[in-house]
Amino acid sequence: MKEIISIVGWVVGIQGALGAGGRLFGDEPLGVLHQWWDIPTPLYVAMAAVGAVLALYGETSKKRAGARG
Repeated sequence: MKEIISIVGWVVGIQGALGAGGRLFGDEPLGVLHQWWDIPTPLYVAMAAVGAVLALYGETSKKRAGARG
């Protein structure tokens, strides 16, 4: 389960970072989500933050499980 949370966190974080970066430094957001929905820039930033938290949680829990046994 921790691996799935980590993968979801990486995907959400990357999509959020690409969307925010594209909006801030380019003409349009990058990534896949802008093809389906029109997401505002603050939501892209929030997605990047939530993705980073989920990825960090998943990665640290995998390391803790590996240290235990």
